[in-house]
Amino acid sequence: MDAKVKQIDLGFNAPTSNREYVDALLETGDCVRIEQEVDWDNEAGAIVRRVCELGAPAPLMENIKDYPGFKYFGAPLASYRRMAVSLGMDPESTLPEISKEYLKRTTGDIIEPVEIERAAAPCKENVWMGDEVDLCKLPVPLVHEGDGGRYIGTWHAVITEHPETNEVNWGMYRQMMYDSRTLCGAVFPFSDLGKALNDYYLPRGEPMPFATAIGLSPLAAMAACAPSQIPETQLTGMLAGRPVELVKCETNDLMVPANAEIILEGVIVPDVMVEEGPFGEYTGYRTSPRVPRVTFRVNCVTFRNNATLTISNMGVPTDEGQLLRSFSLGLELEKLLRSQGIPITGVYMHPRSTHHMMIVGVKANYAGVATQIAQLAFGSKLGPWFHMVMVVDDSIDIYNWDEVYHAFCTRCNPVRDIRVYDHTVGTALYPHASPHERKHSMGSKVLFDCTWPVDWDKTNDVPTVVSFKNVYTQEIQDKVVKNWESYGFDPTKF
Repeated sequence: MDAKVKQIDLGFNAPTSNREYVDALLETGDCVRIEQEVDWDNEAGAIVRRVCELGAPAPLMENIKDYPGFKYFGAPLASYRRMAVSLGMDPESTLPEISKEYLKRTTGDIIEPVEIERAAAPCKENVWMGDEVDLCKLPVPLVHEGDGGRYIGTWHAVITEHPETNEVNWGMYRQMMYDSRTLCGAVFPFSDLGKALNDYYLPRGEPMPFATAIGLSPLAAMAACAPSQIPETQLTGMLAGRPVELVKCETNDLMVPANAEIILEGVIVPDVMVEEGPFGEYTGYRTSPRVPRVTFRVNCVTFRNNATLTISNMGVPTDEGQLLRSFSLGLELEKLLRSQGIPITGVYMHPRSTHHMMIVGVKANYAGVATQIAQLAFGSKLGPWFHMVMVVDDSIDIYNWDEVYHAFCTRCNPVRDIRVYDHTVGTALYPHASPHERKHSMGSKVLFDCTWPVDWDKTNDVPTVVSFKNVYTQEIQDKVVKNWESYGFDPTKF
């Protein structure tokens, strides 16, 4: 990490800490302060869940029962307005505008992180070591009624390093508090952490150092969720337009975000597994049973004064889990497809699909292009997280569900255009999977080809779409749009 790159600043107004982000949201009206006492036992979780389902502003809960001096910040990135603010953009920015900006920043120059001294790192303001470590002294919430325990890790980054490749991974692996020193959570075998554990630590029986950063800047959390090939420390800097500041842990050599609210340090214990779950998940269901899972032993806790614990309450769409993963998965697949020369017009995952359906627009100028897209998508690193690909032609606005659904129902031939792929990688969180499939991360995939066959005559064989933008001249369209309000219509609603 070269300290010289600290001078780089591309001028984005992106918040560089969770606190700057909260202040920005308060200014735009996308956050509300809750000053009355809120109970960590279900009440805080219920507030966050209702916020997600109503599309309400993010709640900043400043008075937590039994935990004076701590705060909760819920639903950090559960709306596109909040995503725009996190990037330093106008909260009124459209999704295509946000997507374009994300692609622009993540295809630019690499911005390396910088290391700062411990004394300058806000996350070191309080340090618990040895016998002082007690997770029960932190305001760990019971997020959903019926969860298997209190979850400290719902919007965070678990930081690890592969001992052979030295690749650092920031991943959002859920973490349940098992006891005052122990966490446990689901780590799937196809994930970066799962691969490192299975490739190296578990066969050797060696403990794996980890650090969990809670209360990250929104762009650091975004990077931890993104299935990007760019290392998360660099990706955070590229999104923010300036280097992310890191500081070394107290008990290992891992580097953590210096302005995070809470840092948990310790080791993943290779020869011990404790029961974890169930937990309400991003699919909108509680699917994973209570089973023995990966165990994290905490040896040190550091945190800021008046620390804020961030909460994501996953469930029925839309929350940040669906919104952010839909956003990043779609854009990463778009980069992959464009790199292969596929004539796509865009990629979008509707958050309400719980990032299980990929919608791809394409100029279908040769046969089999939809199958080519599906094979690349399902065979990529992103593939385990979704099981449906719908391909539409370039006349369809992929962000307009009405147009997409109409194309699906009218252009997808049930025999010719639906292709099923069996014996694929899946996740234990698929609600439709059998218990056996969930246990072994087995899945299946499907392609819905909603493009017109290329061998159809475009004049005689392809039906004409009867719509405002398709069957009227541009002159008539412009006249009607111009006079819409004078006709008596409210332009803010229709």
